[in-house]
Amino acid sequence: MQVTRDFSHYVRAAGAGLQHIDLAVEGVHCAGCMAKIERGLSAIPDVTLARVNLTDRRVALEWKEGTLDPGRFIDRLEELGYKAYPYETESAEATEVAESRFLLRCLGIAAFATMNVMMLSIPVWSGNVSDMLPEQRDFFHWLSALIALPAAAYAGQPFFRSAWRALSNKTTNMDVPISIGVCLALGMSVVETVNHAEHTYFDAAIMLLTFLLVGRFLDQNMRRRTRAVAGNLAALKAETAAKFVGPDEISQVPVAAIHPGDIVLLRPGERCAVDGTVIEGRSEIDQSLITGETLYVTAEHGTPVYAGSMNISGTLRLRVSAASESTLLAEITRLLDNALAARSRYMRLADRASRLYAPVVHATALVTILGWVIAGAGWHDAIVTGVAVLIITCPCALGLAIPTVQTVASGAMFKAGVLLNAGDAIERLAEADHVIFDKTGTLTLPDLEVMNAAAIPADIFGLAGRLALSSHHPVAAAVAQAAGAKSPILGAVEEAGQGVRAVVDGVELRLGRPSFCGAAALAGSATLDPEASVVAFSKGAEKFILSVRQGLRPDAKAVIAALKARNIGVEILSGDREPAVIAAARALDVAEWRAGVTPTDKIARIEELKRRGAKVLMVGDGMNDAPSLAAAHVSMSPISAAHLSQATADLVFLGRPLAPVVAAIDSARKALHLMRQNLWLAIGYNLLAVPVAISGIVTPLIAAAAMSGSSILVMLNSLRARSTSREVV
Repeated sequence: MQVTRDFSHYVRAAGAGLQHIDLAVEGVHCAGCMAKIERGLSAIPDVTLARVNLTDRRVALEWKEGTLDPGRFIDRLEELGYKAYPYETESAEATEVAESRFLLRCLGIAAFATMNVMMLSIPVWSGNVSDMLPEQRDFFHWLSALIALPAAAYAGQPFFRSAWRALSNKTTNMDVPISIGVCLALGMSVVETVNHAEHTYFDAAIMLLTFLLVGRFLDQNMRRRTRAVAGNLAALKAETAAKFVGPDEISQVPVAAIHPGDIVLLRPGERCAVDGTVIEGRSEIDQSLITGETLYVTAEHGTPVYAGSMNISGTLRLRVSAASESTLLAEITRLLDNALAARSRYMRLADRASRLYAPVVHATALVTILGWVIAGAGWHDAIVTGVAVLIITCPCALGLAIPTVQTVASGAMFKAGVLLNAGDAIERLAEADHVIFDKTGTLTLPDLEVMNAAAIPADIFGLAGRLALSSHHPVAAAVAQAAGAKSPILGAVEEAGQGVRAVVDGVELRLGRPSFCGAAALAGSATLDPEASVVAFSKGAEKFILSVRQGLRPDAKAVIAALKARNIGVEILSGDREPAVIAAARALDVAEWRAGVTPTDKIARIEELKRRGAKVLMVGDGMNDAPSLAAAHVSMSPISAAHLSQATADLVFLGRPLAPVVAAIDSARKALHLMRQNLWLAIGYNLLAVPVAISGIVTPLIAAAAMSGSSILVMLNSLRARSTSREVV
């Protein structure tokens, strides 16, 4: 009987004629597993992407639309030795919790058995050099077997199952030499006990499992902490919203039923389910987990509100701009997924080394055994030496060297407000020695501000703000927000490209172009900020000029100073007018700048710096920055950037501050240092350990302690990547 599997509910469009599905995969726990799965799935025709996220054991797949049945991926994974099913957050979390508890039980049993077997081994070690009777020694050995054999059978399941799956599919992974070493040590120990030998290796086998389980538990805990960041974002998603289906009638509907242009109601204490703009009401909102702002933001007419924001006090009506998978929250979640699944060139190097390591380890152990036998040693001593080689050369430390640093570093960067969008972004960012900033929307905030509001009489400014509510122009929106206007002037008329006018108490009010308001002469003679846009307001014969511009990011000057302190060159390339660029460069103390540049000019400048040997970090937003972001050695964009720029940028930063740029560079440099350090630790350990093990000096017990110690040392070293800060010193 053929079973029909319907995966349509889990498949989504990925753009450009592609489809996407996420699958949860059981049994993925090392770099070798990741490489094996990605190779196996990428070999299927029409598959364009197969990327494993080790953090939550998920594989992301993309393929040409209409060419493949998603069930084929599950069948292929089964052939590779892995059970898979469509990824669902709730079931994945339940599976993760169950697996964590099982791992903890295994660790508890192994640790308890180790303590008891070691307690029994100490009298044997001391008795072998004193007057212990053979019968007493055999008794202690049998007691050790009684404890170690069942304990190893249970506690070793995480490794035995993985090794069996690999061997069943005629492949190897890092758990194969571990399992062979443990089983050989236990089997030899039973034979030694039966033959009344002086030494057994129950202590070595059970201690090896204990150390390995400690390492695996630490690794899982580290990944769970990083995964908790994504879980926090997922918790912000509201599944329903109160949609207006009539002038005064609302209905609670799923987010999928809401579209741009709809009106929704956001009540106090609710999380916003959509991105939108306030059209009625006033409140305070907490959007700290979305934009990085820690203070409550006042929400009133014209204020943007993002999905995941918490409404604190008043009731708001929002006009929806984006819903479901198009929201800023969804974009951040996707970028975080990219960060957790990112594959660096160092990680790919470690993957290849780990993949080759298992057959090399087995061959080395076999050659060691045969070599000792040829040299005249007995089979017993030769096999003991071979077991020690198997155990001590396990490539666990090498497999953990890079993924652990990348996982910890990406989590630390997220806490600092930075998301990775490319696998090798950390390494390239660490090499950056020259930063090019775009001005508009990067060094400046995307929101417009009225710079001379204090110079305008309060009653006049209030009228201008009320009149501005009747216009859709972004400059008018800035005037309305700055004036705190809440109610528009009735009967206002907007003239396209000119401004808006209304009559109040027989007096005509106008807001717009200076010529529209009869204030062209005043605008020409006024001393205004060269960066500012000019808007005029008239009340009868009274004329006023408002200066509206984007303000610099609050910490931009401190960030520039911090970059210079790190011996990083800084310059500004902007398509804006020269006076505006000069003003920004002077305010930020940047000596090198260019104004009026085109995207082609920016690329030419980047190429010129490359020829000089510079590693350029381009920081910009806007669609015209996308080519230069792609041309740079590494690139960053603010989360407010155009989607094309975000897709091109290697990293994206959140919030109003520019500090994440410095925090990202510091984190990347530290992470790259730790990656290299871990690789040398793993390689150096094996260069020292292999000859010592082959020489027969090391017992299986010492081999177990040395191998596990190297893995734990690599993980503890990786945890140093957690330290980062959003503050610019």
